[in-house]
Amino acid sequence: MTKIIIGVKGTGKTKVLIDMINTALDCSNGSVVCIEKGDNLRLQVSHRCRLINSDEYMVEDAEALYGFIAGLLASNHDITDMFIDATFRICKRDLPAFEQFLLEADKLVAKLGVNLVMTLSMPAEQATDTIKKYL
Repeated sequence: MTKIIIGVKGTGKTKVLIDMINTALDCSNGSVVCIEKGDNLRLQVSHRCRLINSDEYMVEDAEALYGFIAGLLASNHDITDMFIDATFRICKRDLPAFEQFLLEADKLVAKLGVNLVMTLSMPAEQATDTIKKYL
């Protein structure tokens, strides 16, 4: 299952994401992973969540992000939930590349039975039809 939390800066997307991470930690019988740009969440998310700073691994666009999550999923079969904060920023705000990433990532996590939740900083009215499927 893939889900997008959308909204402009300051609308509480990250707060919702943190709540979802903590819920997943309480319910999961496996690993919970959160990819973020920077290290803003380290004090707000339980130490039981594997927090990964995309900058440390030079994940700088949509293609690199897909490869990164595929690698994580290939190396750890216990991942049940994956969260990505600031996804659009990681994808350099490249909408066509983000949409391609979204479709490929959704296909991958569906095949593996992993829940994927990501934040997308943009006005909801600007969401494309592809994005709207995951809201």
